[in-house]
Amino acid sequence: MMNENHSINGSTEFSIHNSEFIINNTPAIRFKSFDGEWEEKKLGLNAEFLKGQGYSKNDLIAEGSPIVLYGRLYTKYKTTIFEVDTFVKNNGKSIVSKGSEVIVPASGETSEDIARASAVVQSGILLGGDLNVIYPHDKIYCVFLALTISNGKPKKDLSKRAQGKSVVHVRNADLKELEINFPDIAEQTKIGDYFQQLDTLIAQHQQKHDKLLSLKKALLEKMFPKQGATVPEIRFKGFSGDWEYKVLGDLSEIVRGASPRPIEDKKWFDEKSDVGWLRIKDVSEQDGRIYYLEQRISKAGEEKTRVLTEPHLLLSIAATVGKPVINYVSTGVHDGFLIFMKPVFDREFLFQWLKGFEREWKKYGQPGSQVNLNSEIVKRQNIAMPQDDEQIKIGNLFNQFDALINQHQAQLKKLNNIKQACMVKMFV
Repeated sequence: MMNENHSINGSTEFSIHNSEFIINNTPAIRFKSFDGEWEEKKLGLNAEFLKGQGYSKNDLIAEGSPIVLYGRLYTKYKTTIFEVDTFVKNNGKSIVSKGSEVIVPASGETSEDIARASAVVQSGILLGGDLNVIYPHDKIYCVFLALTISNGKPKKDLSKRAQGKSVVHVRNADLKELEINFPDIAEQTKIGDYFQQLDTLIAQHQQKHDKLLSLKKALLEKMFPKQGATVPEIRFKGFSGDWEYKVLGDLSEIVRGASPRPIEDKKWFDEKSDVGWLRIKDVSEQDGRIYYLEQRISKAGEEKTRVLTEPHLLLSIAATVGKPVINYVSTGVHDGFLIFMKPVFDREFLFQWLKGFEREWKKYGQPGSQVNLNSEIVKRQNIAMPQDDEQIKIGNLFNQFDALINQHQAQLKKLNNIKQACMVKMFV
């Protein structure tokens, strides 16, 4: 067997097998110092099983005994459950965690979704109804078991066993039949602890990301005047006086993009072109700030559209209505966008105002094969405007928020990609 030492995320050394020499029941990636084949075991011979006791959402109270409800396995909990935030009054018949259980939902919407598991590592938590409860034997680490049930061959096998149409079900009898490959307990623990660390990092970045989003939303509501008002609730020091109401059509020359037709014709596009082609898909994927475009428009296509070579503010008016956009690359603009040409406003300020107004535009959408926003409605829209220096100050603040939010989004994406890659490579 040939091994090569690697580091993932700069901290953990793994041994990666050359694919020509992979043997049966051996993962592609494993921690340094571990070798040998994993042992295939039937889960039913290596664990005990119970069914959770019934509680529902109607039983929840503000304070009481902590409980895991099966539905939260789909929406709240990850591989490891340390603590919960739902409570009930203990009816005295409950199953209470000892701190090493693995739980699998007994009901779900699809056979793929139901094939998941979580390890309850904290004692004293009630295990509610519609949960299959597994008590692994001593040489099985609960976190490793939860991970392996949720991934690879065991997940596929469990999905096949799930029964039902509108609602699918998995029983303990199905779980007992699973054939699972296990390394020794030391390697199980190493793998389980590694994924717990990843989940902790992911949760930390998610919390920071969500807090920033909430803070930004609150500030957007307070740093722009309410409809009809002329002064915001919160203001930077040194600024005073009323904001002045203006219509968007007086702040810019607002023109519509243009699309070559028929849009499916390949002659309009050229992957070697320096000019991109902006679509609604790009806006959704990049959250309104366009730094790259996958599709490129040809010279012939450029003659049939509006080409921007400098950053501009745009607004989507078709399909995804009312989404503001700043493009930072040379692009041809689809006719599903309005372009704010010759602006007499701070671009970042108006971008943020438009983000706060996004829901309102949808009220004006014209019905048809898809929702469209009439450009004349946009031009007539009133907006309260401060002086230029206050616009710049506000725009810069929210631009910094967006940069921080994007950093956490990028880190979340990176960590989730690492986790998914490891899930594939570290299990048999």
